[in-house]
Amino acid sequence: MSREPLYLLNKVGKEFAGPAERLTVLDGIDLSIMPGESIAILGASGSGKTTLLHLLGTLDAPTSGEIFFSGLALNGMDGRRKAALRNRDIGFVFQFHHLLAEFTTLENVAMPGLIAGKSREESLALARESLELVGLKGRMDFPVTTLSGGERQRAAIARAILLRPKALLADEPTGNLDEKTGRMIGELLVSLNRDLGMTFVVVTHNIELAAVMGRRLELRLGVLYAQG
Repeated sequence: MSREPLYLLNKVGKEFAGPAERLTVLDGIDLSIMPGESIAILGASGSGKTTLLHLLGTLDAPTSGEIFFSGLALNGMDGRRKAALRNRDIGFVFQFHHLLAEFTTLENVAMPGLIAGKSREESLALARESLELVGLKGRMDFPVTTLSGGERQRAAIARAILLRPKALLADEPTGNLDEKTGRMIGELLVSLNRDLGMTFVVVTHNIELAAVMGRRLELRLGVLYAQG
């Protein structure tokens, strides 16, 4: 595995315009994330956790500083290249699954493959493989509306890992789940990180989920701190 950082952030800041003055959400963030790492980012609501995750996922750009992904400078990268990078190398899991009700579980999971230009047959084959990895082999042809909350989140994870991205970014992946189901999703994330070797960055309020990640960071007043 490469010992070069997958993500490298140098003095990254993010500000938003407020009614009277600019609001600093991230203040001089320095961060190195290695391939295969699993990291939890903790912090109070409004601390900037999701903003940081959006910067890592190229969904937003910093106000200051530099972000590198796999040696590529994200600053100044145009929207088309960022979209291609997201589709190929960065998977996303959100608090809400964002599955499409009119499609089966298998068809939902296959979507990133179709967007990437793969054939329907190849995309469906990749989707079957991913659904087996997350324990949904027996639910592939079911409408997503028939799945439980935990099953829908598993399907969302299968979709995120379909193309075996270099990084998976998860924003409160257990936020809508009960404690038992949330624990199962946490265990699934740990096993996928171990078995697939992709980098996981998880934003969460869930202390139990954070505890099973390899490294824990906390955002306070726009500054990132390491937790023990």
